[in-house]
Amino acid sequence: MGAGPAGLAVSMEKSIGFLSFGHYQDVPGSRTPTAREALVQSIELAVAAEEIGIDQASVRVHHFAKQLTSPFPLLAAMAARTSRIELGTGIIDMRYENPLSMAEQAAAADLISAGRLQLGVSRGSPETSLRGYEAFGHVPVDGETDADMARRHTALFRSAIAGDAVATSDPRMTGWSSPLAIEPLSPGLGDRIWWGSGTRATATWTAEQGMNLMSSTLLTEDTGVPFDELQAEQIALYREAWAAAGHAREPRVSVSRSVIPITTDEDVRYFGVRAQQDSRDQVGLLDGVQSRFGKSYVGEPDVIAAQLADDAAVRAADTVLLTVPNQLGVDYNARLLRTVADHVAPAFGWAPAHAATRPR
Repeated sequence: MGAGPAGLAVSMEKSIGFLSFGHYQDVPGSRTPTAREALVQSIELAVAAEEIGIDQASVRVHHFAKQLTSPFPLLAAMAARTSRIELGTGIIDMRYENPLSMAEQAAAADLISAGRLQLGVSRGSPETSLRGYEAFGHVPVDGETDADMARRHTALFRSAIAGDAVATSDPRMTGWSSPLAIEPLSPGLGDRIWWGSGTRATATWTAEQGMNLMSSTLLTEDTGVPFDELQAEQIALYREAWAAAGHAREPRVSVSRSVIPITTDEDVRYFGVRAQQDSRDQVGLLDGVQSRFGKSYVGEPDVIAAQLADDAAVRAADTVLLTVPNQLGVDYNARLLRTVADHVAPAFGWAPAHAATRPR
């Protein structure tokens, strides 16, 4: 660690990964017209990313939408086709999850991957469904919000993957009464759970809970400062709270960025206009809350490399997840990741060798 502007901790070695929302739709120009193609291409992109030297392949989970939903079969398939790359989620909406079923599936996928899962979980983001989690059988108890329920589900999930007893044996079957944990268990998975935080307060709570921090391109608060500075403040508060809590291990922190290097006529055709439109933060109301959205980094590789090197939150984080336009297909996104790896990421502290030396 080094010292950055205003005393912010700076992680000198970075991991980079891709984050796919897994969109699919049969519309002109889409190379993922069906759900099957979105799933299969996610696996193929993970394979390609590993060959390039990218450190992490992550998927977003959205329900009631033409996007990726159930992550564990997909993560297991990605694990079976790769050997080194970390596999993650960014994020799983815990309002929808049965914590014990999720614990079993997560442990199985982690065992298949030999301990490479990095699971991002959270309350979730605004969605098209109205209380869609209730259709999944999850209703907040009296006096509980949906966010409270997500945290309750998360606590039980983390307890279960740690091997805590969650049921009792039936004496009629076993001859005695004894506590039961879920099976299988995957040692170390509990240290690889990340909470998707959108505010400074939840970042502090995340540290107190002993989870890694995942901060995205949206913060559900706005203080008037640029997005990267607000996010860097969130990260600093998280690290301070982590130290105060006395956790034994070193935490990990990720940020997400939309990064599109413009190197071909095809890039210009798809994203040339965005280089002008999305070059600044956006501020607006989301669910009635003043929120700040991070800008996109679109342009020539050397230009966006310098911009990312100057991004306060990128400097403070150890992992940078690059959102990819998955509907443009595997070849396009593999080329995008190759360009970032060769010409952009080294400017903010990444090198392929870090993947081999990073502790799990």
